[in-house]
Amino acid sequence: MTGEPTDFLYPFIDEKEQDPLALLADLARSARAKAAESLDLRRATVDANAELLTSASAEMARRFGAGGRLFTFGNGGSCTDSATLAALFARPPLGKPLPAWTLAADQAALTALANDVGFALVFARQLIARGRPGDIGVALSTSGNSPNLLTALAEAHRRGMYTVSFAGYAGGAFADNPDVDACFVVRSQSVHRIQEAQGFLGYQLWSAVQRRSEVKRLVC
Repeated sequence: MTGEPTDFLYPFIDEKEQDPLALLADLARSARAKAAESLDLRRATVDANAELLTSASAEMARRFGAGGRLFTFGNGGSCTDSATLAALFARPPLGKPLPAWTLAADQAALTALANDVGFALVFARQLIARGRPGDIGVALSTSGNSPNLLTALAEAHRRGMYTVSFAGYAGGAFADNPDVDACFVVRSQSVHRIQEAQGFLGYQLWSAVQRRSEVKRLVC
C-alpha cells in the first residue's frame, strides 16, 4: 500500500507520523473541518437556489397532480444519488408516494442499450420508450457536461417533459441550456462537497413538492 497518493486528502499522514494520538487528533480536526465546510456549502446553495426551488417545485407538483411521472438519471456517484432521489419521491418517509423511477435501475435495458447503440444513448432511448408530455426528467452530474445526460435532457425536452438538472462547479453545459428548464448549481470545486449539497437540494425539492401537493389536496 506504499506510494498511495493520499496527501491531497489527508496531508498530515506520512511516513514520519509517529504519535498515534496526534494522528487521531489530526483526523478528528480534518473530519470536523470537512463537516463544517459541507454544512456551509449546503446552506449557501439552498439560499442561492431558493427562488428556483420555489418555481421548480410548483411546476413539478402541478405535473404530478396531472398524472406526470418522474425519471432520474446520472453516472457513477450521481447515479446512486439519482436512485436515492427517485426513491425519496416514490417511497417517502412521510407524505404521499409519487410515481418516480431511476433509469439506471433496469440492468437489462441499461446493458442492452450500452452494448447495442452506445452508452451515450442509454438514458435517451429509455425516455423515448417511456417518457411522455407532462412527465419530469431530472439529471444529476458534478460536472454538468456528461454527453449521455445532455442527450437525455434534449430528448426529454423534445417530448414535452419538464427538465431539471443538478450540476457543480459553474454548471457546465447544463447551465443556460435551452433543453434545461431548471438548473441547480452547487458552486464548489470539490466533488465530495458538490454531491453532498446536491443530495440536500434534492431533499429540499422533494419537501417543497410534498408541501404543495398536500395544500392542493386540502384545497380540493
